[in-house]
Amino acid sequence: MGNNRSHKAQIVIDRLSKKLNRQMVGSLLACVHCGMCTDACHYVLTNPDDPTYAPAYKADKIRKLFKRHIDWTGRIIPWWVKAKSIYTDEELEELKDIVFGKCTNCRRCSLNCPMGVDYATFNRMTRGLLVSVGIMPEGVAVVSKDQWEIGNQMGVLKEDYLDTLEWMEEELQEEFDDPSITIPVDKMDCDVVYSINPREVKYDPRTISDAAKIFHFAGENWTMPSEGWDMTNFGLFSGDDDLGGAVAKRVYDKVVELRGKKLVISECGHGYRSTRCEGPNWAKTDVPFVMESSVITMLRYIREGRIKVNKSINDIPVTFHDSCNNARSCGLFEEPRELLDLAVTDFREMYPNRAENYCCTGGGGAMSMSEYTPQRLKSAKIKADQLKATGAKIVVTSCHNCVDGLTDLIRHYKLDMKVTQLVNLVADAIVIPEKKVIVPIEEVVSELVPEPSMDNVLDGRKILVVDDEPDIRTFFATVLEDNGAEVIEAADGNEAIELLHKEKPDLVTLDLNMPGKDGGEVFEAMRNNPELAGIPVCIITGRPELRRLIYDRPVRPPEGYLDKPVDENTLILNVRKILELQKEN
Repeated sequence: MGNNRSHKAQIVIDRLSKKLNRQMVGSLLACVHCGMCTDACHYVLTNPDDPTYAPAYKADKIRKLFKRHIDWTGRIIPWWVKAKSIYTDEELEELKDIVFGKCTNCRRCSLNCPMGVDYATFNRMTRGLLVSVGIMPEGVAVVSKDQWEIGNQMGVLKEDYLDTLEWMEEELQEEFDDPSITIPVDKMDCDVVYSINPREVKYDPRTISDAAKIFHFAGENWTMPSEGWDMTNFGLFSGDDDLGGAVAKRVYDKVVELRGKKLVISECGHGYRSTRCEGPNWAKTDVPFVMESSVITMLRYIREGRIKVNKSINDIPVTFHDSCNNARSCGLFEEPRELLDLAVTDFREMYPNRAENYCCTGGGGAMSMSEYTPQRLKSAKIKADQLKATGAKIVVTSCHNCVDGLTDLIRHYKLDMKVTQLVNLVADAIVIPEKKVIVPIEEVVSELVPEPSMDNVLDGRKILVVDDEPDIRTFFATVLEDNGAEVIEAADGNEAIELLHKEKPDLVTLDLNMPGKDGGEVFEAMRNNPELAGIPVCIITGRPELRRLIYDRPVRPPEGYLDKPVDENTLILNVRKILELQKEN
């Protein structure tokens, strides 16, 4: 049996029986080639003339080895059951292209199989056999090496990780003028230990600060670990159970060391599945603490009243993409939708959804396998059509792999859409107990200003909203327009000056910290220009430390001043007061 067989091929065959379990054997024996899986696979649906993409065809490439070397039928009547061995490294390379390049292990075929064949399970097993002899895509080798040696799959150094947390903490303290907002590291005996995807450190640190913002205003006793913080696990993709166990154990050991009561896993489909569902088996250990997705954590905070959200902040049409690992493999269907209903005003389902949703085409480690990018993006056509049909402008997903996969296909198919996550939407919509500061003309007379009449003084008034943040402009404009005003918008100081001369608005809401000509320069230019000096100004800023730069200027003070974040009632109350005063004068 070993005649003329390469060393690597022999190792694969020798290890095959040791990797099999009851679930895999059942799946390898149960296929009746009915074709139900064919209509379920996104690769087949976008490559209908290529039978090599069919799950049953791909499975047979693995099944022939099982029949030849494990199942009795292949030893007695190999020609009848199509049993066949493998002999050369070239054949192993062909098998690599099938198990890595033509499948994302999304498990949609498994869900639609009437016999319960779980192709993704033994496809992952085959990946592991190939990896054990060094046959894998280059990206898989690089990522696995980083996770083995550096401790996370993107090779983020500890000092870079800690520097990012410190930087995010400083930004939050500055944004809210509150030194009590912290991102604690290695704090003992916390109720929550928060683990993340290294992509958040390297490419998307806003997700870290948004989570910290939510934890802070929920009053959570929480921490982030200095080691073992990467809850992603490339062992799930590579089929390397040893890597999977080592990575999972790092996370578990750190939570135990910190005496944490609960591990909260940030929005990552394979991270959630590998850490909560698969990791204990790979690591061969019991986990003495609770593990949950941050989606469930955020939903609980809102239900318990620990945070409040204003869903009108998120009024752009959104749809939701179910991550394969969260949804099909872990049953996380309804919680994201319940959270979306609380955090956005216009949620549109894509079809099919939940367990039947199509893969983002970036799963199974596919984003790391550059040699398969063309066929991955071709197979993404069905997902692109699915997204486009919703008419949404934002696709929300609770998975960082899906963020990258969806962003890639949106760019490739030129869709008018962007990708975000639930943590970003909740953080944007959170209602912050704010410090209200109203300065109508002079602070000393502020208490003497009568409450405005309930007559809508905004009817027919033209208001210029100046802010470099599109979300803020949209929110202010919506609130003001709902109360009868005509709103024009400017994204920077130069555009504001131009619109002031052209439109002569009745009032200006003015941000201070903007690129180019800042709000302070715009304000002084207005006061020094006879044409514009009479237009009332309400300063609205997220940088309260800049207030003195306004009141120290040798010009008349602004008619109003507010610190961000500003809710709907505060904005309308102050705009009305300013316009009432102008009316009386």
